[in-house]
Amino acid sequence: MNYEISDSTFAPIAKITLSTNEKLLIERGAMIYTTGNIELEGTMNSNSKKGFGGALSAVGRSVTSGEGVFISTATSHSDNSVIAIAPSDPGKIFALDVGNEHWRLNTGAFLASEENVNYQMKRQKLSGALLGGTGGLFVMETTGNGKILVSAFGDIEKIELDGTKTVTINNRHVIAWSNSLDYSIHVASGKIGFKTGAGIVTEFSGQGCIYIQTRNLRSFARHISDFIPNTNS
Repeated sequence: MNYEISDSTFAPIAKITLSTNEKLLIERGAMIYTTGNIELEGTMNSNSKKGFGGALSAVGRSVTSGEGVFISTATSHSDNSVIAIAPSDPGKIFALDVGNEHWRLNTGAFLASEENVNYQMKRQKLSGALLGGTGGLFVMETTGNGKILVSAFGDIEKIELDGTKTVTINNRHVIAWSNSLDYSIHVASGKIGFKTGAGIVTEFSGQGCIYIQTRNLRSFARHISDFIPNTNS
């Protein structure tokens, strides 16, 4: 995948150049513009399953992961066609290499991927499922080989673990992590973290990488809600 990400930290876009017959999977509604001969098609987010089984798979992925039932496929019918895409939230766009290493993704992180890259749903430990924040009963795990574009709210920071220490992160800031890492989800402190405001956290251990977003979308929405007029009052 030949891509270029603009320098803007607040609202970047990714411009992907496609060759003839090259395909790109993108989050529904992420397309900004295209040049050249690119065909856009909306399909069930069913991981290549067809018919009724595919429909059930797409609905199941939506319920378990928070992703959309539909996904868009961009197919180029000419060389050097370009498609520009962006996530709905302001923040960073970055690429992950899939193949030698596979990743688990938090809800809403997926933006686009090469045709040979996809994700499947992996069941979490029951404690993680009950406390939520990283996909409920299931999380997304990449499959295949190639590149995947991921989006974050705010900027990103990469944390590398060498197996000698652990790191504890607020769930709302976790974007992606190596599937080689072990993790547990628990309450930060007090009753649902009321004493610290941290809420639910994830503790990672082992060897691998974690990508975090520097801003919390839910906290931001709660912050600006005080400035939005209430039409019911």
